[in-house]
Amino acid sequence: MKELKIQPIENGTVIDHITACNAIKVLRILGIPEGHSSTISVAINVKSHLGKKDIVKIENRELDPKEVNKIALISPKATINIIRDFEVAEKFKVKLPKEIVGIVCCSNPTCVSNSNEPVKSRFKVISQDPAKIKCYYCEREPDDIAERII
Repeated sequence: MKELKIQPIENGTVIDHITACNAIKVLRILGIPEGHSSTISVAINVKSHLGKKDIVKIENRELDPKEVNKIALISPKATINIIRDFEVAEKFKVKLPKEIVGIVCCSNPTCVSNSNEPVKSRFKVISQDPAKIKCYYCEREPDDIAERII
């Protein structure tokens, strides 16, 4: 007998196929729960045909492209489902652009992007899965991208 573990949502976003044990990182980079009064559902280490995954459901919120790019940095196989009236209105896999601007801070404290100069951080994407990026200015590759997301 099948059992529904998480309630369906009427409107909002379902982030599926998050790399196992990364749901909390996804919530952090989306700034949840601060200032969010809607229901958030989180499932960690859910069995899947591909192994284990995490799922996050956020009622009454649709993600913008910058937020999707942040998710792609920590979970390159994630799928975004936009829900409207209990139906999937849009569904797509995350994909990093060739360049990330203003989303990740450089791990090099002397990088120009970390100075008082009016320069946004800028990274070249050198690998999608696993996500690897390189600073455009100093060419440093951050080890833990999730910790450097702004």
